[in-house]
Amino acid sequence: MAHESQTDPAKLAAARAAVALVQNGMKLGLGTGSTASIMVRELAARVRAEGLSLRCAATSRATCELAESLGLSVESLDEIGWLDMTIDGADEVDPDLHLIKGGGGAHLREKIVAAASRRMVVIADPGKVVEQLGAFPLPVEVVRFGFEITRALIRRALQDLDLGDCDVLHRLRGSDPWVTDEGNWIVDLHLGCIPDPVALARSLAVIPGVVEHGLFLGMCHLAIIGKPDGTVVRLDRNADVDADMLAHEGDAHEL
Repeated sequence: MAHESQTDPAKLAAARAAVALVQNGMKLGLGTGSTASIMVRELAARVRAEGLSLRCAATSRATCELAESLGLSVESLDEIGWLDMTIDGADEVDPDLHLIKGGGGAHLREKIVAAASRRMVVIADPGKVVEQLGAFPLPVEVVRFGFEITRALIRRALQDLDLGDCDVLHRLRGSDPWVTDEGNWIVDLHLGCIPDPVALARSLAVIPGVVEHGLFLGMCHLAIIGKPDGTVVRLDRNADVDADMLAHEGDAHEL
């Protein structure tokens, strides 16, 4: 399939395993990011080979453009309605299948699409599996109005949770602010670790200028972790899985 020789084998294995779950007639959410892009290419190849009829909603303009260029049928989420499944990547996955997402700046749309799905399937390489969330900076999408006030309120919320000694950095694209598909800005919280993701999610959600944060808690039903040898490990929320063991393998940031 396309670009196989240039594709990370672990990401490719995860993408193919997820695409194998797709059935004819499904309504699908298409994620954003490097692993999700591989999945979209694999999905399009399977649609061409088998003549599948699918309706797809994209989580970003970039994913929409890629999917349409490959011949997939992309509609707005409101046109499609509730989805059978969303396949997306993640920046971190913990043993409870809690996630950090938003490295690509699409976590607002990604969370809306995931919430509209009967099942969320996450695809990743072993380096994304962690014992505790937080090493990856947590993205928070904020409105531009009152930006510095919102950032100060975020810092205050972090202090209340004993997380105050961290950088709250305005994400830039070059020298300009990173602008999301919804026209908002992003701050990245360099926390190091998040002892209580639920408490942090709750605290961020009540700040008026915060549109959405990158903590996806209790939303992922299945994580498919690809390995460099082309095999996969499935972490199912409804099964006993040893994600801790995989996290140790996965000092796999080196893979």
